Parts: sequence; structure tokens; C-alpha cells
Amino acid sequence: MERKIDYHKIASEMKSTQDECGQIEPFTSRFKDFSNADAYVVANMIHKKRIEEGAVPIGRKIGFTNPKMWSIYGVRKPIWAHVYDTTVSQLTDPHTQCHIGRYAEPKIEPEIVVHFQKSPPLTDKPQEILASIDWIAHGIEIVQCHFPEWRFRAADTIADGGLHATLLVGPPVNVEQLGSDVVSDLERFSITLSCDGKSCERGRGSNALGSALIAVAHLIAVLSTQQQTLSLQQGEIVTTGTLTAALPICAGQIWSTSLEGISLPGISVSIES
Repeated sequence: MERKIDYHKIASEMKSTQDECGQIEPFTSRFKDFSNADAYVVANMIHKKRIEEGAVPIGRKIGFTNPKMWSIYGVRKPIWAHVYDTTVSQLTDPHTQCHIGRYAEPKIEPEIVVHFQKSPPLTDKPQEILASIDWIAHGIEIVQCHFPEWRFRAADTIADGGLHATLLVGPPVNVEQLGSDVVSDLERFSITLSCDGKSCERGRGSNALGSALIAVAHLIAVLSTQQQTLSLQQGEIVTTGTLTAALPICAGQIWSTSLEGISLPGISVSIES
């Protein structure tokens, strides 16, 4: 039986909702056979439109790398999406501001960001992936949801650009400056997420699918199966997924992070309307 999914119509609705900071009923509740593969087709259409409008893709985000979040949000594996020069800020100072008035139900996620000096190989070996990376940074991603009350299935989040709003990338640190055991450090380090000086969540590097490098390996493998998508390229960044629960934020708060076990500085963000 012929499937009746109008990709162009769904992409147009999703993009308009994103642009207008609106919210809509999840596609999976309207089209019961709307799959992850369908959603990536929709996301790619929106991606091409963003480029036509002047946005420059500079990397990818991986979502749902923390298995502890899967049961909360009803997903079973990570997803990915593009990030752009219009949505990423490279911080020169670990203290910054973030205006959230244009975001739908925003939440905060502390992450690890890697930058590729060359295109990484198709491999599941963290050390081989690390050899393609020249710097690593701690970052904070602000995510949002265009489906009310964060109720969705995985395919909805893929169509919604991986729920990406903005990425704040802290000061980068060259890999060689991080010591001799970066692979293990990325797994073992701990992080504290605080609001207005009060600790709210603690996490570990291993919360991102085992480590940031394992999360990247997963992304590389997924991209190799998607014919419409380029593999990771030289110069791209990848933010590798939240290390704690994603927590709701509102104007007037000051959120901060501190890391132990890896030589990356924390970030302080004043949330503005």
C-alpha cells in the first residue's frame, strides 16, 4: 500500500514552527508510520532551506546519548542534527549571556565538544577518532521543543533539528595539552551543573554513550548509512550529548558548570529573556 507522507508539507510546517517559536502536535501522533528515516528526510529538506537562507553548517549535534534519558523521553538510541554559524557561539570568556525569548520550553545541557582537524575514519576505536581531533572544549547546549510539554517520539525530534536551539562552546584546549590519557579522562571526568550557586545535577563523561569519543563513533557509523548526508569533514565540530539530565531554564537565572578530572574550564551563563 502506498504511503501518504508529504515530506515537503511536513518540512514546511516544521520550519515555520521553528521560525515562529511555535508548538505543534507531534508528527508521530498524526502519521502512525512516521519513522526516523522519514524524519531525516524532513530534516534534510529543512537543512537545505537554512543554507539557502544564508546559514553555514559548521558541525553536528548528537542527541540522546545519555541512556538514562531514554525512558524519560521514549527514545531508544541517539539522534543527530546539523548546527550552524547562526546557532553556535565560540566563547572567548567562560562567562556569557544567553537570550532565550525566542526558544520554546528551553532546557540546558552540559556537553563535550570536539573539533576535527581532518575527517575521521569509520571506526569504533576511540584512539583512532582522537587522532583526527585537534581541540576539545566544554560546551553548553540550550535545547528547545516545538512539541508541547516535551512529549514526542524520536522521529519528531529528528524532524525538529534534534531539538537544537544554541550551542555555547567554551575555550578550546588542544588535545596535546590535555595530558597523556585523554581517552580515559573523557570517560571518567565528572561535572557539576549548578543554578544560582546551588548544585542541581552531577554527571560523568561516561554518561554520553560511554564517552564523547564513543558517541562520535556512533555518529560516524550512522552517517555512513545515510546516503543523503556527508560524512564528518575537516573543520567540523561535534557536540556529543548531555552529561546530566536536561533541566528547564528561565530568565534571571545564572547557570554554571565545573569539571573535575579533565583540564577543561567550566562555563557560567546568565539567562536573559
